[in-house]
Amino acid sequence: MRHGNKKNNLSRTASHRRALLANLGSQLIEHKRITTTLAKAKALRTYIEPLITKTKATSSAAVISHNHRIVFSHLNDKAAVKELFTVVGPKVAARPGGYTRIIKLGTRVGDNAELAMIELVDFNEIYGKGISTEVTPAKKTRRSSAKKKAEETEEATVTTEKVPRKKAAKGDDLKLIEGIGPKGEEVLHEAGIKTFADLAGTSAEKIKEILDASEGHFNAADTTTWAQQAQMAADGKFDELKTWQDELKGGKEA
Repeated sequence: MRHGNKKNNLSRTASHRRALLANLGSQLIEHKRITTTLAKAKALRTYIEPLITKTKATSSAAVISHNHRIVFSHLNDKAAVKELFTVVGPKVAARPGGYTRIIKLGTRVGDNAELAMIELVDFNEIYGKGISTEVTPAKKTRRSSAKKKAEETEEATVTTEKVPRKKAAKGDDLKLIEGIGPKGEEVLHEAGIKTFADLAGTSAEKIKEILDASEGHFNAADTTTWAQQAQMAADGKFDELKTWQDELKGGKEA
């Protein structure tokens, strides 16, 4: 009887199930997202997330080495263990759990099995706007409290100076313009149009040429109102822009 046994054995023996999850876990760490059945994805999530959590224990070299051995005993893959501790670990350092996301993909042709994609949340470029940054632990030294306070003040000043520069280099979110999607924004960035002001100063014909020259399918894109929308966004008139966009259809007046 299996009363109270909530673990999904996946119709496999214990050794076969461990080998399956180890291989899936190694592939997930290496490729950051994999496609498998929904049942295997759910089983993999409970298997891999505790291993990812072990990358956060960095109090001493002995602890780090110990966790390396524990993770290797599960995955049996040196490349995957190295990728986990050097790439994945620092990326998820500030996330308190929930490192994976499961997205259902429908059923498979043939056996009608439910398919799903499981991915590492912090490595998704589309939904990863809230990606956690690497956390560097503070060094423990025997310095006086006055020196420590002065260093903390300097670090805070450097941090506040770095943030605006990073945002300025990234540019504005051109997807706020009606008719521009993620792919269109990428094409405009490659052409040097990264801010609302850049877009407002570019004619509709020039934008159309840029889109036609790219590999994407932008034949149905109407660029006639993009410059006007960008100018309103550059001026900070987002309420007026939203009201106008409600009247537009795909970037053109309905």
